[in-house]
Amino acid sequence: MLIREAIETDLPSVIELLKAMDGEDGIDSDEAGAVWCKMMEYPYYKVFVVEDDKRIVGTCSLIIIDNLGHQGAKLAVAESMIVSQDYRGRGMGSKLMQFVMGKAQEENCYKLMLSSNKKRIEAHKFYEQLGFQQHGISFMIEVGNK
Repeated sequence: MLIREAIETDLPSVIELLKAMDGEDGIDSDEAGAVWCKMMEYPYYKVFVVEDDKRIVGTCSLIIIDNLGHQGAKLAVAESMIVSQDYRGRGMGSKLMQFVMGKAQEENCYKLMLSSNKKRIEAHKFYEQLGFQQHGISFMIEVGNK
């Protein structure tokens, strides 16, 4: 098992994983390439993948955000975390999240946040086992057409 930063040629595999998470058709490859280029322009937006036997079986994105609050301490957001159904229960998700938590620590972030659909009870148990705590209440409003 290898955890590494994704490269553009990993996009088809990452998109397939995300389609399984969202239960949607997913982004088309041309649009994915354009979005990837935008993401890479951010000061710190990394997509990490878990590779097992040269197959990408998990992914998680990490965004580091500068912040005026908390004495200017940065914060981190984990997004789009998924491990292929066939590879769950082998510790790969835990190792990926620990890797992401380590990156947030290296960047001197004061916290790492993530949001999970309230229906994903198994995911919530997974995050709690890693030491995440439910904190506050999350609100959302659809503001776009996608």
